[in-house]
Amino acid sequence: MAQPRTKRRQKRALNTLQEKGFAACALGAVMLTIPIFLGKSPILAAFGSGLRFPGWLSFGIGLALLGWHHMARNKFAGRAASTQQPKAVFQEVQVPRFSAPARPMAAPTVLPEKATQWSAAIFAAIEWRRFEAVCEKLFAQGGFQTKSQSHGADGGVDIWLHSRNAVGPVAVVQCKHWQGKPVGVKELREFFGVMASHKLTRGTYATTSTYTTDARQFAKDNGINALDGNSLLALIAKRTPEQQQELLAVAYQGEYWRPTCASCGVKLVERTPAKGGANFWGCSNYPKCKSRLPMVGALR
Repeated sequence: MAQPRTKRRQKRALNTLQEKGFAACALGAVMLTIPIFLGKSPILAAFGSGLRFPGWLSFGIGLALLGWHHMARNKFAGRAASTQQPKAVFQEVQVPRFSAPARPMAAPTVLPEKATQWSAAIFAAIEWRRFEAVCEKLFAQGGFQTKSQSHGADGGVDIWLHSRNAVGPVAVVQCKHWQGKPVGVKELREFFGVMASHKLTRGTYATTSTYTTDARQFAKDNGINALDGNSLLALIAKRTPEQQQELLAVAYQGEYWRPTCASCGVKLVERTPAKGGANFWGCSNYPKCKSRLPMVGALR
């Protein structure tokens, strides 16, 4: 415990040294600036002349203090780096299969048989990227030209919808793969801001969950097509049997149960902390990417 306290004291001392340096420089600058505004009166001119020496002195002291702070900070940073404890090493393990999907999803132990008909259970079984892909395919079947933005900084947009008769996107889609937690008005307000920033009057918010009463009212008042899990299933039911099977193929593509890194767009891997603790989903690009998701029911 003594070492953390010493580090905190050193940091406070460095901050104090920096503050005094800035204060001395500021005082010196003020004293050097005052003569400019004193006019041509001999008395005021003499007063202003008398301020020059202490002004330069204060300014010089301030620069010296800031230089001292810079050297002390570098020395402190070097000492901290040399004494820093090594980070925990994460060990990759073989990912087991799971019997019941959860959100956040745990490593599967037994992969359930793939469904042949659409139901809410499919939304629960797939990860968020598969859900976005299903939504994109659903809108493509409706006649739109789609462009997905599946990972990285998307500004609140997952799918752009284009029309053959218009230049640029005509609408945007935001997908939220939530289980149990309803989408609130906060999320709808943020989405409406995205629509406004792109000067779009049409937008769809699609979720596997439900909406709060306030969120539904906000969507209705602002022209947002709010689709919950039941609405999406009803929309899928209107597609032809062949189209519904196409959507199933998209949903179950690849390792549909394994989460995708929202930053890198690659599948996460199960990791176990070397010093114990719950398993978690981590990015395979670690340490470059430190994205992680908790894992319900993970092995310990």
